Amino acid sequence: MRGRVRRRVFPLIASAGLILVGMFTTTWGPTLLGRTEWALPYDLWGTLVATTRLAHGNVGGLYAPGTGLISLPGAAVILLPCAALISALGLSLAIPGPANLHPPVWLLAGPYEIALCCVTLFAADALAERLGVPRWRRGLLAAASAGILWSVSARWGHPEDAVAVGLLLYSVLAQGKGRIALAGWLAGAAVCVQPLVLLALPILLALLPWRRMVPFLVRAAVPSAVLLGAAALANWHDTYSAVTSQPDSPVINHPTLWTSLAPQLAGGNVAAGPFRLATIVLACLCAAAIRYRWAAGQAGGQNNGQAAGQAGGQAGGQAGGQAGGQAGGQNNGQAAGQDGARPHRAPLEREWPAEVLSRVLWWVALTLALRSFFEPVMVSYYPWPPMAVALIPAAALGWRRLILSGFLAGGLTAAAQGPSHDDWIWWAPIVAGLILLLALARGPRAKTADRCVHPGVHNDPASLTTPSARD
Repeated sequence: MRGRVRRRVFPLIASAGLILVGMFTTTWGPTLLGRTEWALPYDLWGTLVATTRLAHGNVGGLYAPGTGLISLPGAAVILLPCAALISALGLSLAIPGPANLHPPVWLLAGPYEIALCCVTLFAADALAERLGVPRWRRGLLAAASAGILWSVSARWGHPEDAVAVGLLLYSVLAQGKGRIALAGWLAGAAVCVQPLVLLALPILLALLPWRRMVPFLVRAAVPSAVLLGAAALANWHDTYSAVTSQPDSPVINHPTLWTSLAPQLAGGNVAAGPFRLATIVLACLCAAAIRYRWAAGQAGGQNNGQAAGQAGGQAGGQAGGQAGGQAGGQNNGQAAGQDGARPHRAPLEREWPAEVLSRVLWWVALTLALRSFFEPVMVSYYPWPPMAVALIPAAALGWRRLILSGFLAGGLTAAAQGPSHDDWIWWAPIVAGLILLLALARGPRAKTADRCVHPGVHNDPASLTTPSARD
């Protein structure tokens, strides 16, 4: 137990710091600035109302008026312990405002939901450890990750985004260790909490053999199907309307270049659902590109095996005569051919080398960034998921990359809190910053197609990194 605590000491410290900073900036901080009302994340209140209904067995009330819930039911499930305590203590869930300046429920719900968000910090640290990132650099990663997590947790109150990304990262880690069944269940839990992680699932599927894809998809679909099915049976109309239309307001939030193309809804809202389906299609195209590269690597591996076999035959002929050369060439050719082909029959079913894991994380960050690139209406915390993931491969590339990426992510987080509703003043710089962050997190290209996967050989992760990753 002590060993585990020592291994995760940096995310533990960062989590404690985030809870303290988050509670200070929402309560005492505004008071010190002379404001009478606490600066609370109003979005959380609707989810708490939905969760309280669920805690009382009112499944049909999840998407009924008064909650504003548009995510999948997992967003409410993760708050159930907090909702049970709120009900037991008889705390009011009245919306904060002039008539409710200092709601006591925040003193319970605030630390709970911020602590929930910190699961991402532990997942990032576990992945950085797997990538061979030095200990103190992991400390800087935890600090940078906690800094940008403030927007999602304390400022806007959306723990479902952070929990979903954390579960997704643990799914990547499990698949990287060859535990594909566990990876499927973790991915399913992530989708059930916040379906934005659907953008990253095609990447994980692209790295699986065909025979493993269907079981993975089943595990990834079961949690959402069960919970959403229960909500739909209890209240079909409200559930269907909230989940499919995905309404958002370009007046309250930030319009983008695509706002005018989105279907118009009542009250000046637009439907984000069609654009989100389009981004999933783009994510699938990214996965197809990855799959194509592995197919090319398979052909290269077979060619390498044949060439090694011929070389072995010639060497055997020189050493032991023509008969020994033919026998040695045949045996060496078969063995080398099998060694060249074996990794590509099921290239990533076993433990991934560090280089593969880093590339997968980069592609996951890219697919999550598609939401910010093509969303018709943006909210200030939307850029967080790709930034949180991109910092991990950046940490594996050295101090310089991590420091630059951390400063850029912090600047983007601050800029995203701006009030502008001009898409060229607010949205365009955010997109440009995300592109630059992805560029900083991308390592140099591997020199050979099959360098990074040889399950039959013990690959040292340190030997698979580039010089810049070991500085």
